[in-house]
This record gives sequence, structure tokens and C-alpha cells, in this order.
Amino acid sequence: MQHTVLVVEDDPMIRDLVKIYLENAGYHVVTATDGEEALQIIPRSDPCFIILDLMLPKKSGEEVCQWVREQGLEVAVLMLTAKVSSREKIAGLKMGADDYVTKPFSPEELVVRVETILRRTGHACQKVTHNGLTIKPRKGEVELYGSVLSLTKIEFTLLYHFMRHPHTLFSREQLLEQIYPLTENIVQDRTIDVHIKHLREKIEDDPSSPKRIITVRGMGYKFVV
Repeated sequence: MQHTVLVVEDDPMIRDLVKIYLENAGYHVVTATDGEEALQIIPRSDPCFIILDLMLPKKSGEEVCQWVREQGLEVAVLMLTAKVSSREKIAGLKMGADDYVTKPFSPEELVVRVETILRRTGHACQKVTHNGLTIKPRKGEVELYGSVLSLTKIEFTLLYHFMRHPHTLFSREQLLEQIYPLTENIVQDRTIDVHIKHLREKIEDDPSSPKRIITVRGMGYKFVV
């Protein structure tokens, strides 16, 4: 499962360095070079964490942070700044920033800060992205190469279960328990085959030769990254 982090920084060296360290830690990273670009990227990328430089061209870090909070977005915000007074820090925290990191900083420490803030604040990085396929549980949306798909509730539940556990083999019985947790063997095992057939028609580039949800003959199914 990859969590999306947006890095908004106009200094290319700092931006690229932070991106490398976050990607090495397993995060999916998108970047912006100024405040206006950040406001355009946030709705598209739906990050669960934003690393935001305080001094940005076009729109400041404070303006971006204020916009994020006004939209009611469930996203943690960490401010990067060359220097900040106690008064400025308090004002930023009241505005909605979760923490500050002063430049220069250790990239390793920054990654730890990201992990710590996510645990402490309880922000849910629920979105999962694999190979052009993205599922957004908070919005109830699935995108394939940026286009929104129309899935049934069962298909959505099934896909989310698969994408949260890539390369894990599930028997039909296990998948039925995930989809129909309250039934008592009322649903036939082969019902899952029908759901997966319909799901493949929507998410596979070629449903006749599936590359995402594959069949392990005699055993079940697994989602392959």
C-alpha cells in the first residue's frame, strides 16, 4: 500500500532530495514548485500528507495551508521554513499546520516526522495506488489512469481488499467472508467468480488476459502489482 505525500518546495535540490527519501521509505510522492500549482495538484492527487515550504512563489505556504483547512481536507501538513519565531509558529499551528521543520534539516528525520505525525494525528492514508489504478475509500472512488470507474458496492469492497493485500492469495471462501461477513454459507463459492469477472471487465486493460487480478488454479485469486 502506497500513501501519497505532496512536497511543495521551490528549491529543486531540496524538493528532489525529500522526494528520494520519501520514495525510499515507501511513499508515493508528487511535487509542486509554487503555491498555485499545489492548489491545482491537491484535488487530483488527494494526498494524505503535505510537506509545505513556508515561503513559496505565487501563494505562500500559509495561504495553501489555510485553503486546505477551509476545504475540510483530511490531510496532515508539515511546514518547512528557514526560520520561524515562536509567535509565527503558534500562528501557523492555529491555522492548521501539524508541525514545523527548520532548514537545514536531516532527510531521515523528516521521514520520521511524517510517520510520527500520521500516527499522532490519526490522519487516514487510506488511498491505495498500484500501476495506474487508484482507490479512494474516503471518496468511494476508483480511478484507472485518471478516469473514474463505476463500481458496485461489492466490486469496490472486493477491489479494496485486494489492493490492500497485493500478492496475497485468497481462496473463494476468504473473499466471500470479506464481502458477505454476515452470511452463513448462503452464498455459493462460484458467486465470487462472477464478481471478479465483472471487476476485471472494468479494471483490466485486457479482461481476457488479466494482469491485475489473476487466478491461481484450484486455489483462488490474488492481486498482482
